[in-house]
Amino acid sequence: MSDAAEERQPTQRQPTKRQIRRWRQYLADERAEAAVYRDLASRRKGEEREILLALAEAEGRHEQHWLDLLGDDVGAPRRGDLRTRLLGFLARRFGSVFVLALAQRAETRSPYDDDADATDAMAADERIHGEVVRGLAIRGRMRISGTFRAAVFGANDGLVSNLALVLGIGATGVSTATVLFTGLAGLLAGALSMGAGEYVSVRSQRELIDAARPDPASHSVLPDLDVDANELALVYRARGMTQAAAEARATEVLDSLHLTPELTAADPEETTDTIGTAWGAAISSFCFFASGALIPVLPYLFGATGVTAIVIASVLVGLALLATGAVVGLLSGASPLKRALRQLAIGFGAAAVTYLLGLWFGATL
Repeated sequence: MSDAAEERQPTQRQPTKRQIRRWRQYLADERAEAAVYRDLASRRKGEEREILLALAEAEGRHEQHWLDLLGDDVGAPRRGDLRTRLLGFLARRFGSVFVLALAQRAETRSPYDDDADATDAMAADERIHGEVVRGLAIRGRMRISGTFRAAVFGANDGLVSNLALVLGIGATGVSTATVLFTGLAGLLAGALSMGAGEYVSVRSQRELIDAARPDPASHSVLPDLDVDANELALVYRARGMTQAAAEARATEVLDSLHLTPELTAADPEETTDTIGTAWGAAISSFCFFASGALIPVLPYLFGATGVTAIVIASVLVGLALLATGAVVGLLSGASPLKRALRQLAIGFGAAAVTYLLGLWFGATL
């Protein structure tokens, strides 16, 4: 056994108080994580439910490891850490892809990698659990990708474009009423434009995918093809196969006459499910753009003027940009903080440019 492996074996000597405290916390965390997976499983069915229950069972094996180490020192049940308790709260009430994204990040930050009291198998399990949860999260992301993309882009565009518009117009020195009505006009025009654009975009994508699917009527003529000419091979070559592979596939199809599975095997991988519906994307984009664009206008609606209104609008939009950036980071499995700061920098950068232009135009008028 290597020195590294020996260091990973459970401690045999009398544990210290510090170790006992750590083991008790690990035990509580494992129990809490198993509960999270069971709560998520209760809101799903089929294969996803089975996978989540299997993860909960694996956490139970880790729980038993700490029980064995603690022995008579197990003590009273403890609560899991704040992160795991938050996951449990969200799983019980929502069971959404957000919880899976958070669980994915939690599994990849396992403390077992550097803890000599945890086994190699436990550390490996946690890594694999992260990949399992990543796969489940990807399924959820794919299901909401079309509508979510429209919602995020709509909200972000509404925040940035209307803040830039309001600051740019306000910097020219026009009246507060003018700034307010300009902001409201920008809200309505932008929301309608975003909604119409999303509808056309998604509808066009779906039509392109439908056009790429095989014609069902072509199945009926396959038994009548000239076997020697084997023109079916041209179909597979047109879909990207090499000549040899296409001819082999076509010969196999004509010999077996199991035609439908083979013809559909080369369908485009992208499906309309990942795009969403045209109306869903349009309505989502319209509503989220309008809600985002309303935020910079709020100070003027409530009577704020001048620099005060600009500062309030900027703070409110900054908070909203941080929130949308963090949500995107969570769903993508990336750092929420980095995505939030990136969103903030981009939004404020665009607004600063228009504000400076407004000051310049105001000075020249």
